[in-house]
Amino acid sequence: MSAAMLQPSPTGPSRWLPPVTRPRLRVVVRAEEAAAITTLGLATLRRLKTGDPAAPGWPVIARLVRPLEAVNAGLDSPPTPHRRRAMLDVVALLLTRCAQPDAGSYWDWTAEQWEAMLGRTVAEFRAGAPAWVGDEVRPYLAAHAFLLGGFTGFHRLGSFQRLVLCWRIFGRGRVDGELGQLRRVLGGWGYQLGRADDPLLPLTVAQLMLANRSPHLQDMTTDLFDRVREQRLLDGVRLNTVHAVQRAVAELGFCAAPLGRTGQHARASGGAEAWQQAADRWYDTSTLTRRVRGSVRANLLKVGRWLAAEHPEVADPAAWTRQTCATWIAALDRMRVGDFVQRTAGLTDRLGQPLTAATKAGQISAMRRFFGDCQEWEWLPRRFDPQRALAVPRSIAALLGPNPRVIADDIWAKLLWAGLNLTTGDLPTTQSGPYYPFELVRAVTLTCLFSGQRSDEIARLRVGCIRWQHHGTPITGDSTTVLASDAVCLLDVPTHKTGTAFTKPVDPILGHAIEAWQAIRPAQPPFTDRRTGDSVDLLFAARASRVSTAYINNTVIPMLCGKGGVPAADVRGAITSHRARSIIASQLYNAKEPMTLFELQAWLGHRSPQSTQYYTKISPTTLTRAYQDAGYFARNVRTIEVLVDRDAVASGATTNGEPWQHYDLGHGYCSYTFFEQCQHRMACARCDFYAPKTSSSAQLLEAKTGLQRMLIGVPLTDDERAAVDNDQAAIDRLLQRLADVATPAGPTPNQLRAEPGRQLPLTVLPPTPAPNESAAPIDKF
Repeated sequence: MSAAMLQPSPTGPSRWLPPVTRPRLRVVVRAEEAAAITTLGLATLRRLKTGDPAAPGWPVIARLVRPLEAVNAGLDSPPTPHRRRAMLDVVALLLTRCAQPDAGSYWDWTAEQWEAMLGRTVAEFRAGAPAWVGDEVRPYLAAHAFLLGGFTGFHRLGSFQRLVLCWRIFGRGRVDGELGQLRRVLGGWGYQLGRADDPLLPLTVAQLMLANRSPHLQDMTTDLFDRVREQRLLDGVRLNTVHAVQRAVAELGFCAAPLGRTGQHARASGGAEAWQQAADRWYDTSTLTRRVRGSVRANLLKVGRWLAAEHPEVADPAAWTRQTCATWIAALDRMRVGDFVQRTAGLTDRLGQPLTAATKAGQISAMRRFFGDCQEWEWLPRRFDPQRALAVPRSIAALLGPNPRVIADDIWAKLLWAGLNLTTGDLPTTQSGPYYPFELVRAVTLTCLFSGQRSDEIARLRVGCIRWQHHGTPITGDSTTVLASDAVCLLDVPTHKTGTAFTKPVDPILGHAIEAWQAIRPAQPPFTDRRTGDSVDLLFAARASRVSTAYINNTVIPMLCGKGGVPAADVRGAITSHRARSIIASQLYNAKEPMTLFELQAWLGHRSPQSTQYYTKISPTTLTRAYQDAGYFARNVRTIEVLVDRDAVASGATTNGEPWQHYDLGHGYCSYTFFEQCQHRMACARCDFYAPKTSSSAQLLEAKTGLQRMLIGVPLTDDERAAVDNDQAAIDRLLQRLADVATPAGPTPNQLRAEPGRQLPLTVLPPTPAPNESAAPIDKF
């Protein structure tokens, strides 16, 4: 072993080098060295600095002592008597162990041997260490284990001052300088880890430095972070901190950014092997979005499990025929929730229930997409047409259609009140307080309640998505000074599920909430848009992480339901952001001044009005108002005035055939008792029951004092209703049809027309008169 190897290596302010270098050859404790250690004894070993170098046996163990002295000299620790005493005790402990039979030198000790010496807990260390070794020796012993034995399993030692150990090994100034870089990055993103008083970041970074055997951030590679997660070198709380540290190190350009949070579910698998390989190949080739590809693959694997259980002979997609498709669709139609699935988490309350029509149609659509693509890419022979063989059966398609799951108006009103009156105390908290700033949560909440957008679109809104206009002119400066009644707030929606980016008007209260968040939003790194692949500044992001698309449904809506005192689910299912989109669209469609279907289509960002119909539902109140405005009853029933001769009824003259009721036709009176059944009521032929108003009988009738006037409704046929609407062609058709129909008196209109001096008018019943308004006849002679 050379002297240069044993001397402390020079360390500069910017780069740390270990004080000793591990020898290339194995160091074996010689017999004379073990005998010399035993001869010197503990008393001498614990005071080597003051020992006599000429003492017997002292030069013999110098080869083992020099590396220990180099380690002690390279530690960053104040030169106090306590430090010198602890270091000498460590040297004595290590030399004593080296002298034990078959122990070997400290260079060759395994991690298990070092761990046994250090003890998993302080109590174990006390029990395993000699009586003269105190607790203050353990940190210095850990430094020797790290530098001499390459020990890094400090995560198995229980409670341990890892930060202090890093200071002693790497130097406090160097460690604090690296921590300062991380704090500046994380603090700029809004992390609480960036505060100087946060204790979690130093402890986590210290463990990473020890595991990486380097204090420099530039040495923290992606492999290091992957190894920390895979081997669980840190507990759950610190693993979340590792995610933030890796984001910061990636921002500094030293490693790759983390792919996602910890605790993600494993990728689904199972079923026939050949089928699963084909599904994976399709997943890796398809150009659909990752979420859609994942949904299709999950449905394909369900089919693979069905094949493995029921039809293993057609596990290869190339073996499928039209008959196989028919067999699978028949089996799918009879499946229930939980059949052929890999996990049943979240399905406990629905297990065993029949699949819904929408679920069946979605699984059939996934199969149609899979076989269509595989045939198009020439992976499979064209043995059948997927569009026909895998079409949704009529029995299932008949159950599909627009069925907006709107939220009841009273529940929605309470949710709006809860969102408008949100306070800091309503926010869900963690051990460190609210997970997101209040301004961010309020902006997300009001966007969900007022924008009518999908949760994915809300999570992908960009910084600066709010614009203001006043009388058609964009507003510059502080928009808060503009009155809501004078300002138009415009929201820029990014490219979405069914179309390109567009702009829509929203309530100004939403614009003010978003601007309040933008005013305090910490600078965030750019994110890759999941749909377009662009590098963008997302509006709803904090601590270098975007707000999840599930945040609204899993956190915001339960928070609003709790504050508003409403259940999180109703008879239509759980209250979600998509149902909020439906209720907003339906309320705009049923407003006093409603939006048309095409206006609502543009506001929602749909490509076709058919999509809009799945979100709008006409309320019973609007339907009733529309029915009344249509005047169906008034259109099919006309009111006519009837004169009832009470004197004729009271005197008994009616028994002698004298008429007692007279229907006012405008130009005359009809005394036929069953007037509503007369086919000539709309084209009066002036039969014997008719008395013109100019006749003496009509004048005597009007002069009677015992008359009672009343209104009755007369139902109309289609021809009569057209005649009331003054349709000339309908009048002619009515005259022609009734020309040979007998009147109540017996003769037909043609027969009456043949009598001398007889004129046959066409009398059309007037429309229903307004109050205090008499009916006016429409005659044609």
